[in-house]
Amino acid sequence: MTETSKADDNPCRPRHFKPLLCAPAPMSGPGRTALEICHTRLLVTGALFIVAFLTIGAQLIDVMELRSPDKATARNHAGEHALPGRADIVDRHGVLLATTLVMPSLYANPKQILDKERVAAELAQIFPELSAAKLAESFNRPNLSFVWIKHDLTPRQQMAVNALGEHALQFLNEDRRVYPKGNLFAHVVGFVDSDGKGMAGIEAGLDKRLKTDPTPVRLSADARVQFILRNEILHQMTAFGAKRGFGLVMNVRSGEVLALASLPDFDPNDLTAASTDQLYNHATFGVYEMGSVFKIFNTAMLLSSGLANLSTKFDATNPIKIGRFTIHDDHPQRRWLSVAEVFQYSSNIGSAKEAVTAGVPRQEDFLGKLGLLNTPHFELPEVAAPHIPSPWHEINLMTVAFGHGISVSLLQMATAVSAVVNGGLLYRPTLIARASEPQGERVLTPAISDEMRRLLRLVVTSGTGKFAAAPGYLVGGKTGTAEEVQNKGYARKQLLSSFVGVFPINDPKYVIIISIDQPHGTHASYGYATAGWVAAPGVSRIIERMAPLVGIHPIDEDAPDIRRALMIETPVPEGRKLAAE
Repeated sequence: MTETSKADDNPCRPRHFKPLLCAPAPMSGPGRTALEICHTRLLVTGALFIVAFLTIGAQLIDVMELRSPDKATARNHAGEHALPGRADIVDRHGVLLATTLVMPSLYANPKQILDKERVAAELAQIFPELSAAKLAESFNRPNLSFVWIKHDLTPRQQMAVNALGEHALQFLNEDRRVYPKGNLFAHVVGFVDSDGKGMAGIEAGLDKRLKTDPTPVRLSADARVQFILRNEILHQMTAFGAKRGFGLVMNVRSGEVLALASLPDFDPNDLTAASTDQLYNHATFGVYEMGSVFKIFNTAMLLSSGLANLSTKFDATNPIKIGRFTIHDDHPQRRWLSVAEVFQYSSNIGSAKEAVTAGVPRQEDFLGKLGLLNTPHFELPEVAAPHIPSPWHEINLMTVAFGHGISVSLLQMATAVSAVVNGGLLYRPTLIARASEPQGERVLTPAISDEMRRLLRLVVTSGTGKFAAAPGYLVGGKTGTAEEVQNKGYARKQLLSSFVGVFPINDPKYVIIISIDQPHGTHASYGYATAGWVAAPGVSRIIERMAPLVGIHPIDEDAPDIRRALMIETPVPEGRKLAAE
């Protein structure tokens, strides 16, 4: 058998395989080794060329996109990642209060500008607030490849720049936090810095939430009520030439804040014009001696102690002298007064003697339960701790009874008053719309709360708060006029005039408190700048304007059941009956 036939018998060979009879003999020895070396060198050289081209390509992309002055520097300056998906802020009805818009900003590469003076002049025509000379100066600085020209362009401005046809002018989209309501919610919403970090208000208090959850934050605030509150505070400030004014509106049955204002305020869209006083939130961060408004708590403490009732009398005939201090009345009755009359006539003498009857431990304990001795928990970072006596002496016991020697914020006042009138439940104050019925902490019995509502109504019908009346809405409240602390003493001509109003007082829904700082008496007020003249009328108008918006309808105040529910009988001095419903 031949070699060929043997090969055909190989079972692994394809059936139609024909051997190549003229194939060259395989190379061996030194020649084969040299060929393998050449082959290896070619592969290595090719691989090096590929790596080199990839490296050069990556560098070109890096230079063009990442390291060029019109990209990298712009990103560094603009912080274009600053506000990724920051959530909107809306009021309780969905009105937009804060949102993030993508807006173009303009920059230039001066190295690419051929006629720098011409371009500078054309830009100054588009942006009148810019100086052509200063733009040209910045363009002519040596070795400068990046210049910011203008942030937050309008569409019309962007079109005008594009019409110049200057390739050295480029745009970069930046996230811009905007506040559609401007000044209206300045101290509620707050603002962010250039890096998108919350610096004040809800923007700061809920900064992490706003950055991580795109769902809009729904506040308890009502834009309509906020407008009314701010408008009336501004009206009273203007009428009495006051330095500032602040106030809030709270739902007494949930602790929700419907409105909060501090004037003068600012536009969070333009912080460059804001002064320190404008940025300061006096409603929650300022603490003040509130004057006779504090008699609400002194009276509630006395009644809840069981040591006295509305008919119990205290001697208010003469001023009280203690050490170098003298406690006197602004509206002296110079006789024994019942607890109801002490409240009605806002007697400092009677209030001090009521507090002495209760004692320091009971006073501290009661005010502590109402949250007046601790820093309140609130969504805003601008919340201050109260200033309280330490140690708490007898003189402090007396002065605290009528709102001197202790300083609290309006937020604390509104929270505590809500508990006094709503049946005795203390709710934590909040600026976030509640999704469910909150659980309050009992601090007062319903019976004592009912008596306090009658007293608050008495102040409006027959006491110092008559100008707070809003016919049909059954207003109750309390005036408070305090001399401001200055140089470890009191400035007699610098007053803080406040009024706390509650309505409807027979079934309380809302508490309103406004304070007007350093008002001046007018001809219309007969020279007076006290709370009854300055703050009470503002509360009256707020109630009349907001009541229809929140679904509260006027009622007949003279209806027999209403009169019976709110009637308090006071003693009959000098043959004249003093009675008020």
